[in-house]
Amino acid sequence: MVRVTSTDRRAALRVGAGLVAGGAFAGACSTSGSASRPSSGASPGPPSPPSPAPASATSPAGPRPAPAPRAFPGQPAQITHGPRGRPRVALTFHGQGEPALAEALLAEAERHGARVTVLAVGTWLDEHPGLARRILDGGHDLGNHTHRHLDINAMAEAEARAEIAECALRLKRLTGSVGTWFRPSRTALASPLVERLARAAGYPHVLSYDVDSLDFTSPGAPAVTANVLREVRDGSVVSLHFGYADTLAALPAVLDELARRGLRAVTTTELIG
Repeated sequence: MVRVTSTDRRAALRVGAGLVAGGAFAGACSTSGSASRPSSGASPGPPSPPSPAPASATSPAGPRPAPAPRAFPGQPAQITHGPRGRPRVALTFHGQGEPALAEALLAEAERHGARVTVLAVGTWLDEHPGLARRILDGGHDLGNHTHRHLDINAMAEAEARAEIAECALRLKRLTGSVGTWFRPSRTALASPLVERLARAAGYPHVLSYDVDSLDFTSPGAPAVTANVLREVRDGSVVSLHFGYADTLAALPAVLDELARRGLRAVTTTELIG
């Protein structure tokens, strides 16, 4: 097993900050470089006819809508893991918290060739709407983790329905889809009521998990790594979180060890499908 040292958390944060800052700098350079060109010194002549714009620039269509939820025949209403006979796992992230950490986690996963699943909280999407498209553009799954991330199993029917619908509305507005998955908030398994409400909102399955990293308890990167690698196996769905430095610090060691074991990190859609 790959061992994570106590310094990895600080190092990961520095790397994550550099990834985010570097991307912003590169984007700024690209914009400014195209805006100014040296003069050729030639005397002015008659105006040239404008060059035709590229087809993509004139097309009124925006980005393609994100994938819609799918029903997987033979799978239970609440999915905790995928097929045990294939060397694949799904790393799933509860989507909220500091956007810089989210960006760094996505970049680190992509650097390892991994694809993940993000279950976004509606209020988080309100605060950081650009992250929805960033997740999809990276080839990751994006789903619904309720609007306010409260204990949905404890809610009355109308309130629980609104929690699912409000997050779905934001996903639809930002991406053209309500998201590929629904995961209930503050619980691993949905109550029968919440399961029924999710199905009525367009989600054929509730996404649970069989491996809990416990990263939300901030136990340190070595503990997060150990929690994942101790339980993970073919078909596992792993619960992780954006917004925690321990998770970012643990991710490289987790991905390296998964690769050493021959386990490929894929989206949940790919895992189940």
